[in-house]
Amino acid sequence: MSSEPRRIRVLIVDDSAVVRNVFTAELSRDPAIEVVGAAPDPFIARNLILEREPDVITLDVEMPRMDGITFLRKIMRYRPTPTIVVSSLTPAGGRLAMEALAAGAVDVMCKPGGAYTVGDMTTELVEKVKAVAFSAVQHREHPPATSSLALTRTTHSVVAVGASTGGTIAIERILAALPPNAPGILVTQHMPENFTRHFATRLAQQTRLDAREAADGDSVTPGVVLVAPGNRHLLLRRSGARYLVEVKDGPRVNRHRPSVDVTFRSVARVAGPNGIGVLLTGMGSDGAQGLLAMKQAGAHTVAQDEASCVVFGMPKVAIDLGAAASVLPLGEIAAEIVRKADEE
Repeated sequence: MSSEPRRIRVLIVDDSAVVRNVFTAELSRDPAIEVVGAAPDPFIARNLILEREPDVITLDVEMPRMDGITFLRKIMRYRPTPTIVVSSLTPAGGRLAMEALAAGAVDVMCKPGGAYTVGDMTTELVEKVKAVAFSAVQHREHPPATSSLALTRTTHSVVAVGASTGGTIAIERILAALPPNAPGILVTQHMPENFTRHFATRLAQQTRLDAREAADGDSVTPGVVLVAPGNRHLLLRRSGARYLVEVKDGPRVNRHRPSVDVTFRSVARVAGPNGIGVLLTGMGSDGAQGLLAMKQAGAHTVAQDEASCVVFGMPKVAIDLGAAASVLPLGEIAAEIVRKADEE
């Protein structure tokens, strides 16, 4: 008789007793998850990690005795473990979240506030824990190096990039390898408000491109990266010969706002064969149908391969749909973008 599959072992690290209790109760409701400990600070957490060998850690980044970023770097150095960072929905929380992702966290979530309820968060947390449980993680000591990729001329291509869990570092790696005259790029990354502005700032610092959070009416031009603001959809529009973006509210699509599908579908409609679609690591299916629409409109479409994904969810659905013209490891995607833009 076969044994039941081993449950996912989770350690909760948060200085709030309320958060620890809520997370423990909600995660424990799922039969696939076992909460093996809840620590109020990194020093207690360190001992629990050694004793109980969790598969996933949830980590608050604002804690006493040792801040979460310092602790995360130690985890990734001595015992790399998929870590989901939980941060406050504030500008400071957004900055710390970006530091955490750079240090090796696989995803970030915001603590409940405003319209974002405890129920919303715990449902999302359960899904993320299951998605990242056995993913490969590694510490990133240095920012990605820029490459010698070059475009021989300026093109009218528009690149649309979509990602979720694990996507921030994947996007950074791709953009850091692109030349300063790369086609205009739209980035839709599942991320809360306040976090996306800090993400765009980091992209500007780590690449040779002009990256910023998108504002309604921004032009899409070579060398510019426009990041969808958290909680807003990002669409491509055209005014005469000029591409621009629309940033708008609207219902969630595939449970997300911003939604990758919304961005991709708009690029399919507006840019057609001038589009290049790239779907990266992430849980769920957002972006798969949009990538298919881009391919059907004549765009070149790329999905990240399983081996280089943190979570092979979104790309897998797209590949299964036949939406990806190319399936490539992360390290080859920038060169593919340049090659296709040069063919235009």
